[in-house]
Amino acid sequence: MEMFLYGFMQRAFQATFLISLIAPLLGLFLILRRQSLMADTLSHVSLAGVALGFLMSINPTWTNLLIVVVVAILLEYLRLVYRTYSEVSIAILMSTGMALALFLMSLNQGSTTVSINQFLFGSIVTISKEQVWMLYVLAGVIISLYLIFRKAMYVMVFDEETAYTSGLPIKTMSILFNILTGVTIAIIMPIVGALLVSAILILPAAISMRLGKRFSTTLFIGIPIALFAMTSGLITSYTYSTPPGATITLILVGILCMVILFKKIVPRRFQRN
Repeated sequence: MEMFLYGFMQRAFQATFLISLIAPLLGLFLILRRQSLMADTLSHVSLAGVALGFLMSINPTWTNLLIVVVVAILLEYLRLVYRTYSEVSIAILMSTGMALALFLMSLNQGSTTVSINQFLFGSIVTISKEQVWMLYVLAGVIISLYLIFRKAMYVMVFDEETAYTSGLPIKTMSILFNILTGVTIAIIMPIVGALLVSAILILPAAISMRLGKRFSTTLFIGIPIALFAMTSGLITSYTYSTPPGATITLILVGILCMVILFKKIVPRRFQRN
């Protein structure tokens, strides 16, 4: 096909494959830890990093990474301060991040508006070789850490008090997980957009949770779902010039609706038989 002859599409499909490997894994842990909104918070805060990069006339990816790492650490600190009301930390940082982003954007003039819009809504043209290599490294780190610490993460997710009494470094593990989530959001934001990047992380895991009963099964179901949705979303985006993040999200929502209907209809038929 013609689209595969373009360098930016080749990079976009490489990024799609790598995102499909790590998104269900991070999304599943976010859901199980009841931190689904954390991804949304980090994605909104990352806009401040983008605006800061344009203001300082440097690569916004680097300033974005710096901002999300700092906020990821603050998020864990505030979660411990407001232990009983953990959603307060999300509200505080989300509003602060958006306010800072809007303030920094107001200081930028004219030509940066289009560039910021690309980060807001996503653009397959913006994917660079540097970002693809970042994704390769990030995917390798996340998969390696999962294979090494998966049992410890299971315990922390399902019973944090037991994990603490067992001597696990809960605080360090939580901060590291937050940082990995933030770095992932910062790197994949140019392709799917800041407004919908959290949906790309959460929806594949949410769909696979309706189909799988065990953690490993749910994870392996989520990967092909994410790969199908992102690949078809990229092709549709290229063909009809639609925003890639919005297109991918709508496909994932459509899959979720079909799965929910399937789960409701199939048992009834078996009951009748």
